[in-house]
Amino acid sequence: MKGKKFKTERKIRILREADAGGRAIAEVCKEKNISEVTFHRWKREFVMMEANEAKRLKELERENTKLKKMLADSLLETGCCAS
Repeated sequence: MKGKKFKTERKIRILREADAGGRAIAEVCKEKNISEVTFHRWKREFVMMEANEAKRLKELERENTKLKKMLADSLLETGCCAS
């Protein structure tokens, strides 16, 4: 499986560029080397999100992952969930 090629902020910029430019979606997709299916998936995912909001969302997701790991480590140390 391919890795991530575009960061969230860049995806949103591409979507905004397509909306503001008045160009055909197919033309933008070809220029950015993405499929139209990908474009529409991004559009559905980031419908009303601005680039700074996407950046903040990514930070919160990272922090949430870190906190979950800390909790799991803590539970393992205390033996709370041992069988």
